[in-house]
This record gives sequence, C-alpha cells and structure tokens, in this order.
Amino acid sequence: MDYKQTDIEGVYILEPRVFNDARGYFMETWKRQEFEEHVGRVDFIQDNESKSSRGVLRGLHYQKGAWSQAKLVRVISGTVIDVAVDIRQGSPTFGRHVMVELSGENKRQFFIPRGFAHGFLVTSDEAVFTYKVDNVYAPQAEAGIRWNDPELDIHWPIAPDEVITSEKDLRQPLLRDAWLF
Repeated sequence: MDYKQTDIEGVYILEPRVFNDARGYFMETWKRQEFEEHVGRVDFIQDNESKSSRGVLRGLHYQKGAWSQAKLVRVISGTVIDVAVDIRQGSPTFGRHVMVELSGENKRQFFIPRGFAHGFLVTSDEAVFTYKVDNVYAPQAEAGIRWNDPELDIHWPIAPDEVITSEKDLRQPLLRDAWLF
C-alpha cells in the first residue's frame, strides 16, 4: 500500500498494490502494522456499507466530542467524489477540504481523522461505499455542515439541482454556525 499525505495534515490517500491475473485480482485492503507505521494508531471497531444511486450526496457529517470518528473509506463498485473538511478550530487548514475520486476501478482508499466533516457524491449509476470507523454511531452526537456552504467552496462535479440528499442534510447549518472541534 502506498500512503500519500494530502495538503491537510493527517488526511491520507491510500493506493493499494493490486495483483491481477486471468482469475481476477487480489489486494490487501488494510494491514494494522503498515497503517500504524504510516498514519498512526487507529483502533477501528466497526465496518459500514451503503449503496446509493447517481446524484446521491451523503454529508457533510461528523460526530461531536468524545463520539468523534476517524474513517477509512473506499468504494467497492461504482465511483464517488469523497470530501473531508477540516473543522478543527485553530488548525492552519481550518475550513479547507480534500477531494478525491474513489472507485471500484482505482481501488483508492481515503483516511479521514477525527475533527473532519465527511461526505461523498455518487457520480456513477450506483456505488457501493464501505468504511471502517474507530467509534460507535451515537445519534445524540451527530452533526453536520451543509454540503453546498459557499464558504467551503467545494466544487461538486454535478449540478446542484441533480443532487439527491436527505431532508436532514438540507437543513444542516453553515460552517460558521456549526459545532466545531
């Protein structure tokens, strides 16, 4: 696995080594020792998976305080644009984001540490998205930021009127009004 530090400290893009032959392919998707050598210790406790259709935007989500989560995300099939936004007050990169294309074809993974809002947009007909988390889901601690907050300046690659999102995500606050780390 190749670990690529992004422009925001602690956020990594992971490129697996894929071994292809006539039968298909093989790759390691996560190895604790190697991950800790490059990123640091993260005790993942749960894997989650979702399936969504083109235009579905999930995010920008995070959990507050002691319930915050680090995530290691990837796409099994289809293609998404994945975004992590730094919401750590006092961080030199506060309010900035990293955007990466994840797909079943490129097999990239994206590590998002605690202190970031996270979201993704499906750009293929459908996508299967999976991720590891290091903390349980706590409904009382869930929070978010509006996906189209102009202050974030995220250039999602489809028209806003094509985005399909939840009522809850439509009502998320702007960054300036959100709970921050």
